[in-house]
Amino acid sequence: MQRILVIGSPGAGKSTLASRLAGRLDLPLIHLDREYFGPGWTTPPRTEWRERVKALAARPAWVMDGNYASTFDIRVPRATAVVWLDLPRWQCALSVLWRVARNYGRPRPDLGTAGPERFDWSFMRWIWSYPEKMRPKTIRMLERLRPDQRVYVLHSRSDITALEAALTTLKEAA
Repeated sequence: MQRILVIGSPGAGKSTLASRLAGRLDLPLIHLDREYFGPGWTTPPRTEWRERVKALAARPAWVMDGNYASTFDIRVPRATAVVWLDLPRWQCALSVLWRVARNYGRPRPDLGTAGPERFDWSFMRWIWSYPEKMRPKTIRMLERLRPDQRVYVLHSRSDITALEAALTTLKEAA
Protein backbone atom coordinates (compact mmCIF):
# COMPACT_ATOMS: atom_id res chain seq x y z
CA MET A 1 0.00 0.00 0.00
CA GLN A 2 1.53 3.22 -1.20
CA ARG A 3 -1.25 5.73 -0.52
CA ILE A 4 -3.60 5.28 2.44
CA LEU A 5 -6.52 7.66 2.92
CA VAL A 6 -7.94 7.84 6.48
CA ILE A 7 -11.43 9.37 6.71
CA GLY A 8 -14.21 9.65 9.26
CA SER A 9 -15.95 11.95 11.69
CA PRO A 10 -14.03 14.53 13.70
CA GLY A 11 -12.96 12.85 16.91
CA ALA A 12 -12.85 9.36 15.40
CA GLY A 13 -9.06 9.22 15.63
CA LYS A 14 -8.02 9.93 12.04
CA SER A 15 -4.91 11.95 12.86
CA THR A 16 -3.73 9.50 15.51
CA LEU A 17 -4.23 6.47 13.27
CA ALA A 18 -2.64 8.20 10.26
CA SER A 19 0.43 9.13 12.34
CA ARG A 20 0.80 5.58 13.61
CA LEU A 21 0.36 4.03 10.16
CA ALA A 22 2.83 6.44 8.58
CA GLY A 23 5.39 5.57 11.23
CA ARG A 24 4.84 1.81 11.09
CA LEU A 25 4.74 1.63 7.29
CA ASP A 26 7.48 4.24 6.73
CA LEU A 27 5.24 6.43 4.57
CA PRO A 28 5.06 10.25 4.45
CA LEU A 29 2.25 11.73 6.57
CA ILE A 30 -0.19 14.41 5.37
CA HIS A 31 -2.63 15.93 7.87
CA LEU A 32 -5.17 17.77 5.71
CA ASP A 33 -6.22 19.98 8.65
CA ARG A 34 -2.64 21.26 8.83
CA GLU A 35 -2.78 22.04 5.11
CA TYR A 36 -6.24 23.62 5.23
CA PHE A 37 -6.11 25.91 8.25
CA GLY A 38 -3.81 28.91 8.27
CA PRO A 39 -2.95 31.27 11.13
CA GLY A 40 -6.01 32.38 13.08
CA TRP A 41 -8.07 29.51 11.63
CA THR A 42 -8.10 31.12 8.17
CA THR A 43 -9.08 28.90 5.23
CA PRO A 44 -8.03 29.04 1.57
CA PRO A 45 -10.41 29.82 -1.30
CA ARG A 46 -11.97 26.69 -2.81
CA THR A 47 -9.91 26.73 -6.03
CA GLU A 48 -6.65 27.22 -4.13
CA TRP A 49 -7.59 24.41 -1.73
CA ARG A 50 -8.34 22.00 -4.58
CA GLU A 51 -5.02 22.80 -6.26
CA ARG A 52 -3.16 22.21 -3.00
CA VAL A 53 -4.94 18.85 -2.54
CA LYS A 54 -4.15 17.85 -6.14
CA ALA A 55 -0.45 18.47 -5.50
CA LEU A 56 -0.53 16.51 -2.24
CA ALA A 57 -2.44 13.58 -3.75
CA ALA A 58 -0.06 13.46 -6.72
CA ARG A 59 2.83 12.49 -4.47
CA PRO A 60 3.95 8.89 -4.97
CA ALA A 61 3.34 7.72 -1.41
CA TRP A 62 1.48 8.96 1.66
CA VAL A 63 -0.85 8.39 4.55
CA MET A 64 -3.39 11.21 4.37
CA ASP A 65 -5.98 11.95 7.01
CA GLY A 66 -8.96 14.24 6.74
CA ASN A 67 -12.49 14.09 5.52
CA TYR A 68 -12.95 17.11 3.22
CA ALA A 69 -15.53 15.32 1.08
CA SER A 70 -15.34 18.15 -1.45
CA THR A 71 -11.93 16.74 -2.46
CA PHE A 72 -12.82 13.03 -2.48
CA ASP A 73 -12.85 13.21 -6.28
CA ILE A 74 -9.15 14.15 -6.20
CA ARG A 75 -7.88 11.94 -3.38
CA VAL A 76 -9.88 8.72 -3.64
CA PRO A 77 -8.73 7.76 -7.16
CA ARG A 78 -5.09 8.10 -6.01
CA ALA A 79 -5.59 6.03 -2.84
CA THR A 80 -4.52 2.41 -2.84
CA ALA A 81 -6.42 1.92 0.43
CA VAL A 82 -9.19 3.80 2.21
CA VAL A 83 -9.66 3.46 5.96
CA TRP A 84 -13.03 4.72 7.17
CA LEU A 85 -13.37 5.25 10.90
CA ASP A 86 -17.12 4.76 11.24
CA LEU A 87 -17.30 5.09 15.02
CA PRO A 88 -20.41 5.98 17.04
CA ARG A 89 -21.12 9.71 17.26
CA TRP A 90 -21.11 9.71 21.05
CA GLN A 91 -17.59 8.29 21.04
CA CYS A 92 -16.39 10.92 18.56
CA ALA A 93 -18.03 13.74 20.55
CA LEU A 94 -16.46 12.51 23.80
CA SER A 95 -13.06 12.25 22.12
CA VAL A 96 -13.28 15.85 20.94
CA LEU A 97 -14.39 17.06 24.36
CA TRP A 98 -11.47 15.22 25.94
CA ARG A 99 -9.05 16.61 23.31
CA VAL A 100 -10.29 20.17 23.93
CA ALA A 101 -9.99 19.78 27.71
CA ARG A 102 -6.48 18.34 27.39
CA ASN A 103 -5.18 20.91 24.86
CA TYR A 104 -7.33 24.00 25.47
CA GLY A 105 -5.48 27.18 24.58
CA ARG A 106 -2.50 25.35 23.06
CA PRO A 107 -1.80 24.60 19.40
CA ARG A 108 -2.11 20.99 18.24
CA PRO A 109 0.71 19.51 16.15
CA ASP A 110 -1.70 18.16 13.50
CA LEU A 111 -3.12 21.68 12.97
CA GLY A 112 0.12 23.54 12.34
CA THR A 113 -0.29 27.30 12.65
CA ALA A 114 -4.11 27.35 12.86
CA GLY A 115 -4.20 28.55 16.43
CA PRO A 116 -4.91 27.30 19.91
CA GLU A 117 -7.35 24.50 20.64
CA ARG A 118 -10.80 25.83 21.46
CA PHE A 119 -14.33 24.68 22.12
CA ASP A 120 -16.85 25.31 19.33
CA TRP A 121 -20.56 24.44 19.59
CA SER A 122 -21.00 24.43 15.80
CA PHE A 123 -18.18 21.88 15.54
CA MET A 124 -19.89 19.70 18.16
CA ARG A 125 -23.18 19.92 16.20
CA TRP A 126 -21.29 18.89 13.04
CA ILE A 127 -19.94 15.80 14.85
CA TRP A 128 -23.43 14.90 16.07
CA SER A 129 -24.96 15.33 12.60
CA TYR A 130 -22.09 13.57 10.81
CA PRO A 131 -23.79 10.14 10.58
CA GLU A 132 -26.85 11.58 8.83
CA LYS A 133 -24.99 14.03 6.59
CA MET A 134 -21.80 12.22 5.66
CA ARG A 135 -22.32 8.50 6.18
CA PRO A 136 -24.54 8.03 3.07
CA LYS A 137 -22.07 9.99 0.91
CA THR A 138 -19.16 7.97 2.24
CA ILE A 139 -20.93 4.67 1.59
CA ARG A 140 -21.68 5.73 -2.01
CA MET A 141 -18.05 6.75 -2.51
CA LEU A 142 -16.77 3.44 -1.15
CA GLU A 143 -19.14 1.47 -3.40
CA ARG A 144 -17.46 3.09 -6.41
CA LEU A 145 -13.91 2.08 -5.49
CA ARG A 146 -11.92 0.13 -8.06
CA PRO A 147 -11.24 -3.57 -7.43
CA ASP A 148 -7.54 -2.79 -6.84
CA GLN A 149 -8.36 -0.41 -3.97
CA ARG A 150 -8.65 -1.87 -0.50
CA VAL A 151 -11.23 -0.58 1.94
CA TYR A 152 -11.25 -0.99 5.70
CA VAL A 153 -14.37 0.06 7.61
CA LEU A 154 -13.67 0.25 11.32
CA HIS A 155 -16.48 0.53 13.86
CA SER A 156 -14.59 0.49 17.16
CA ARG A 157 -11.29 1.33 18.82
CA SER A 158 -10.47 -2.39 18.91
CA ASP A 159 -10.98 -2.54 15.11
CA ILE A 160 -8.42 0.28 14.80
CA THR A 161 -5.88 -1.61 16.91
CA ALA A 162 -6.45 -4.79 14.89
CA LEU A 163 -5.92 -2.94 11.59
CA GLU A 164 -2.68 -1.39 12.83
CA ALA A 165 -1.40 -4.82 13.80
CA ALA A 166 -2.48 -6.41 10.51
CA LEU A 167 -0.86 -3.71 8.36
CA THR A 168 2.35 -3.88 10.35
CA THR A 169 2.43 -7.65 9.86
CA LEU A 170 1.88 -7.19 6.10
CA LYS A 171 4.82 -4.78 5.89
CA GLU A 172 7.08 -7.11 7.84
CA ALA A 173 6.16 -10.00 5.53
CA ALA A 174 6.89 -7.96 2.39
